[in-house]
Amino acid sequence: MLDRPLCETDLAPTWLEQFEQWLEQSRQAGVAEADAMVLATADGAARPSARSVLLKGCDERGFVFFTNLASRKGAELEHNPHAALVFPWYAISRQVLVEGEVSALEADASDRYFASRPYGSRIAAYASRQSSVIADRGALERAQAEAQARFPPDGPLPRPPWWGGLRLAPSSVEFWQGRRDRLHDRLRYRRDGGGWLIERLSP
Repeated sequence: MLDRPLCETDLAPTWLEQFEQWLEQSRQAGVAEADAMVLATADGAARPSARSVLLKGCDERGFVFFTNLASRKGAELEHNPHAALVFPWYAISRQVLVEGEVSALEADASDRYFASRPYGSRIAAYASRQSSVIADRGALERAQAEAQARFPPDGPLPRPPWWGGLRLAPSSVEFWQGRRDRLHDRLRYRRDGGGWLIERLSP
């Protein structure tokens, strides 16, 4: 899709409609892990970190993902809720860049999603103290075995209190379309009071 133009007249009325269109087009184009997004956070001293997470929901309120809330990203977001997302759809010369503020998802929504996960993934949420230093792989496997003994497959397996959902409510959503000679098209929806402005950015 290199050098496919992106004009203001091409855009959907809302950032959500535009994002849903591009996400579906990326899936149809065979982009691997189209739901994967890079999440950038920063600690209280403004030291940044980034990692890939999976998008698990999107509506007019924002972008939803789930994680260990005691992890590095969880701790950073607790102290500094401002974050950024990048959907890197390189195969089709597109990116979506999002900035906004992150807040915790409702507990019942986290409960429902946790209950929908495969047994092994739910056990992993108990076994892994994400981002903490461990002695070796054996320590992780022992924690897994202990969690399996505590929560057998045929019994209840509640969501651990340190695991849950987060939502990034966007203040800006940029749609980046690759063009030749590095003269890319960049169109951004930016929140302005109670509405949204559409702006073109220089590449």
